[in-house]
Amino acid sequence: MTTFPNRVRWTTADLELFPDDGKRYEIIDGELIVTRAPRWSHQQVTGRVFNALDAWSQTTGLGEAAINPGIIFTDEDNVIPDVVWASNTRIDRLMDEAEHLTGAPELVVEVLSPGEKNEQRDKHLKLKLYSQQGVQEYWIVDKNLRQVQIYRRDNAMLVLVATLQVDDTLTSPLLPNFACPLNSVFGQRR
Repeated sequence: MTTFPNRVRWTTADLELFPDDGKRYEIIDGELIVTRAPRWSHQQVTGRVFNALDAWSQTTGLGEAAINPGIIFTDEDNVIPDVVWASNTRIDRLMDEAEHLTGAPELVVEVLSPGEKNEQRDKHLKLKLYSQQGVQEYWIVDKNLRQVQIYRRDNAMLVLVATLQVDDTLTSPLLPNFACPLNSVFGQRR
């Protein structure tokens, strides 16, 4: 029989003790994940995705988009996705007094940061968490490959339904008449 030593289980209360030092502190299944401030190109892509979702939301009045919102799913699952979109009916139910979401928005977007650990976090840990918590759609934006992987809920799981390239247009059944050309998200290569 294999036994494992007791590991530290981090909680939302622990995050309150961390300094405001520009690092991003997240907890997934009680594991603390610390990342550096995102790079310039990461923030540009994040901002462009947000702008597309926000403009569509302002036009339709169907919901709201946000950059880097805190989502407190449970005491041991507390994350900061790059962009989220929530419908008006859902956002009203999910917002706590501190203006953090306490449940799954319909759409979550993560822009990959360089490095294997970052990719593992977004492509596996967060995919599993968002799937378990009821996110309807999850976009993983890879600025280096200039592509977007789209996961949609099929029964109780988020499953990969498409991988779009820079010349494709991003659409979603969650967002009627939303269309975002990916070349506007990725911009020109340097």
